[in-house]
Amino acid sequence: MNVALLGIYLNDHLAGSILGLELARRARSENAGNAVGEYLDMLIGELREDRATLLGVMSALELRRDPVKQSAAWVGEKLGRLKLNGRWTGYSPLSRVVELEGLCLGTEGRLSLWRTLRRLARKDERLGRFDFATLITRAEHQRRTLERLRQQSLDEAFFEPGEGAVLRLTPSPPGN
Repeated sequence: MNVALLGIYLNDHLAGSILGLELARRARSENAGNAVGEYLDMLIGELREDRATLLGVMSALELRRDPVKQSAAWVGEKLGRLKLNGRWTGYSPLSRVVELEGLCLGTEGRLSLWRTLRRLARKDERLGRFDFATLITRAEHQRRTLERLRQQSLDEAFFEPGEGAVLRLTPSPPGN
């Protein structure tokens, strides 16, 4: 196994986990009191667990963390807040769409990570103690729920009232 490349790969995902957690926290605070905020509250707990698992994997493989990548991810998320959202100040419906799209992308990345590690676990016994199948199933559920919320948010952002758009902002039930 090419440990040097694996270390880079896992540090990239660790940086992504920092970015994703920061984005989810910000989006949750902007969506307090609606279904997006409620779902993100639960998702943040799962993202913390995923980050802890990733750190456990890195520890099991005796890989060091790259503090530069971690700091760059944190700063990058803060800079991402400067994007234009159609309003001079404050949150807009477009903000919600873009944030949910970012969280969808992050979930795709985590799903790929868990699938990669499941494959590597077949050849490296140090990874045998991690339940990558459960992590994959959870990421697939997260992906479906985030996509449903994103689609509902599109209606709010891009349709005028009365154009037939219905915004429910409800999380999908487990298994859908």
